[in-house]
Amino acid sequence: MEIVIALVIGSLTGSGVYLVLRARTFPVVVGLTLLSYGVNLFLFATGRLLTGAQPILGSTDQYTDPLPQALVLTAIVIGFAMTAFVVVLALRAQIDNSDDHVDGKTNTSESQEPGDEHS
Repeated sequence: MEIVIALVIGSLTGSGVYLVLRARTFPVVVGLTLLSYGVNLFLFATGRLLTGAQPILGSTDQYTDPLPQALVLTAIVIGFAMTAFVVVLALRAQIDNSDDHVDGKTNTSESQEPGDEHS
């Protein structure tokens, strides 16, 4: 079970990093979301993956740590809010620049000379 969790965390992180390095805004947003899913799964896995174990110390021999579960729940809510903000920010940048490159440069601005400004 641990090897499956490790492979899923690794694939989420690898896919997220690949998409973050793209030059368009939508893959960057999806990559950040995948990275946050990988981090959430990693935090959840640090609380010992046991089924039927209690989160109370001293009552049984096997227990789970409830802190990673609380951290993941908080991270899900914050991650959803930040994803919504980044999507709105990306849409606004696309409307302003008429392009969705993450650097904000359009093809027309790259072809102009440095001293050649049009009013």
